[in-house]
Amino acid sequence: MAVVSKKIPAPDRIKIRTALLSVSDKTGIIELAEALVSQGVRLLSTGGTHKAIAATGLPVTDVSEVTGFPEIMDGRVKTLHPTVHGGLLAIRDDQEHAAAMKEHGIEAIDLAVINLYPFEEVRAAGGDYPTTVENIDIGGPAMIRASAKNHAYVATVVDPSDYPALIEALRTNDGQTVYAFRQKLAAKAYARTAAYDTAISNWFAEALDIEIPRYRTIGGVLKEEMRYGENPHQSAGFYVTGENRPGVATAKLLQGKQLSYNNINDTDGAFELIAEFAPAKAPACAIIKHANPCGVATGPSLKDAYLRALACDSTSAFGGIIALNQLLDGETAEEIVKLFTEVIIAPEVSDEAKAIIATKKNLRLLVTGGLPDPRSRGITAKTVSGGLLVQTRDNGMIEDIDLRVVTKRAPSERELEDMKFAYKVAKHVKSNAIVYAKDGQTAGIGAGQMSRVDSARIAAIKAEEAAKAMGWAEPMTKGSAVASEAFFPFADGLLSAIAAGATAVIQPGGSMRDDEVIAAADEHNVAMVFTGMRHFRH
Repeated sequence: MAVVSKKIPAPDRIKIRTALLSVSDKTGIIELAEALVSQGVRLLSTGGTHKAIAATGLPVTDVSEVTGFPEIMDGRVKTLHPTVHGGLLAIRDDQEHAAAMKEHGIEAIDLAVINLYPFEEVRAAGGDYPTTVENIDIGGPAMIRASAKNHAYVATVVDPSDYPALIEALRTNDGQTVYAFRQKLAAKAYARTAAYDTAISNWFAEALDIEIPRYRTIGGVLKEEMRYGENPHQSAGFYVTGENRPGVATAKLLQGKQLSYNNINDTDGAFELIAEFAPAKAPACAIIKHANPCGVATGPSLKDAYLRALACDSTSAFGGIIALNQLLDGETAEEIVKLFTEVIIAPEVSDEAKAIIATKKNLRLLVTGGLPDPRSRGITAKTVSGGLLVQTRDNGMIEDIDLRVVTKRAPSERELEDMKFAYKVAKHVKSNAIVYAKDGQTAGIGAGQMSRVDSARIAAIKAEEAAKAMGWAEPMTKGSAVASEAFFPFADGLLSAIAAGATAVIQPGGSMRDDEVIAAADEHNVAMVFTGMRHFRH
């Protein structure tokens, strides 16, 4: 049964007379304490926070003096006491509440400044199980939720970035907070505890291998408010989840203007793709436009890899995103700045490259410090009307698959390498996806078509256009390997690829007409292998 409110109206202004300060992150806490004392506020505090404030000579009372009970169990129990929670939860204008406060000697607490044990940081740093559990805060969330619920009378501050606003509010309002301000603080407080509990529940799910938990929450901290979303009439924010994975969310912006919503989305896709290519094997470059690759290549040098990727579709590459799997050097940077590019993302950047990129002031340059592990676990999420679709990350790798040759002719060693290269790229192309590759370079990419036949045709057309632009005698699809991220439902898609010049095919298999598709490959002396793993990407 729902609790019925007594409907006592909230006062607009509340004088801050007593404040409870209990923080793990002590950034700015001394300055705040000084400002509160200057307003005549009595300070209550706990543990390390009390010690830090007392060391400055400021008057501060330990909570144990108020509760009459010492901290016990290594600090696990210190604020979980009626004196504390009564002071936070009491409705001051309720006669019964006021009487209870008087009877039990409970002092009203008008301000709660609390932040939590660094669970997210410990988790991100890979703390062991006992250490991570020990950094689950209990008293902090309890006090935050209590004071935020009673925002009619209590101001709740959970973020050091709000200290200046609080100090200014008290200065301009004669030591008082206004109701609208307390409401906003309460909203932020509940969002903070929700994100905190989300991090804990998701950690437990990972630690215990619970892939589809009964309850699933997604939490994050606002990294930046964006100018707009996919389109100018949409608002957007960029939130980080605390996942310890090199990428756009953790990258450092070395130069250039703020990334847009679309920049971030495309850059993430580009960097996840390039992570498929181990830097120890060869330099690699991926160029992305509207979340799809328009060119991917390896090469003897990073410059060569970039130029080979660009050759696949230099028209679409204009205004694209460039992802690199190695340190960006000056020679490669010299080539990149010849073309209008939105974003470059790389694990590292040389000083020479930084100086060259600096000549293009609007070009964003991101450095990540490493590559994400394409085999690592994790989740991806997508909203739908009234719901949330959550799945494990597609961490399937072609190197981990036993390929099955299904045609009379087995692929040559070169064809097999081209197959694997094409399949890595196809995994990151919107479905339906067709990718032609030859000698470690994409020859043509067909993405996001309703028909796989059309994807094959579009990729071939792109290859023909690239050949003309580069002055080649014939498209690179001649003698290439072709990858399809899902099975060919009919032989027509395969025949389109063969007509474009493909001599080897890699696909998951599993169609009711596999025999028909295999027979068509045999008829044209084309080698084909099945992976048994699909890579739909919507």
